[in-house]
Amino acid sequence: MRIFVAGASGVLGRGFVPLALAAGHEVVGMTRSERGVRALRTLGATPVVADALDAGAVREGVGWAAPEAVVNLLTDLGAGTSASNARLRVEGSRNLVDAARSVGVERIVTESISWVYRPRTTPAVESDPLDVDADGPRRATVRAVQAMEETARAIPAAVALRFGQLYGPGTWYAADGRFAALARAGELPASETVTSFVHVDDAARATLAALGWPAGVVNVVDDEPAPGTDWVPAFARAVGGPTPPRVPSADPGRPVDNGRARAAGWTPLHPTWRSGFAVSATGDRVR
Repeated sequence: MRIFVAGASGVLGRGFVPLALAAGHEVVGMTRSERGVRALRTLGATPVVADALDAGAVREGVGWAAPEAVVNLLTDLGAGTSASNARLRVEGSRNLVDAARSVGVERIVTESISWVYRPRTTPAVESDPLDVDADGPRRATVRAVQAMEETARAIPAAVALRFGQLYGPGTWYAADGRFAALARAGELPASETVTSFVHVDDAARATLAALGWPAGVVNVVDDEPAPGTDWVPAFARAVGGPTPPRVPSADPGRPVDNGRARAAGWTPLHPTWRSGFAVSATGDRVR
């Protein structure tokens, strides 16, 4: 299969592209930087330079690639903000879907997030409502995710993967990542807010598998949602940090259920962050 990957040089793209190539697919990767071009060539993909917010450039790139499937891994997590990431999800995804439809693409896999459900104590399943009436910046994030997923459904076989918090090499939770630095400084507090995680390698494997899944939304998280009072101390130990301070939280978070992904055949190599953090801190990759 010939696959066009938007955001191919990002953290998840760098995990997905080698898997797709190893599975025998052809990969054309879209990036907006020369650094990304070099990275994609090193991985063995064919690079296309385009800014996702430039509709004409995206249409030209997708038209040249003539793919059978599109994988949307667009994020703005480097120097970006929640607002710029929301814009990319809305406008960038619209540009990508419009370009894909113009060349007759019938399958798309979209990277989404799982912390968009309304707060509850019960594990969230895919049919649960999103927290579209949240306060503050969270509202913009949730509504951008909603718009992104709705846009993707204009393509017949659209799969939205609602990933847990990504950890592992290249993420904010890597040994050299943003949260590891905070943990070592004793500045990553532990609260009762519940988080669901997924290792970046498991997310990449789910993305590859989703090319053959039926249309719909799928939660892709590990087996153990946990409050920060459990996972933050474990993470701090893994990266060489002190015991973290405990703080109260008005946000309960929401555990997320991965039953649909498992029923589709996906099995995480890292079923819990408890063992995954230790591997992540060394920078190892398990395939």
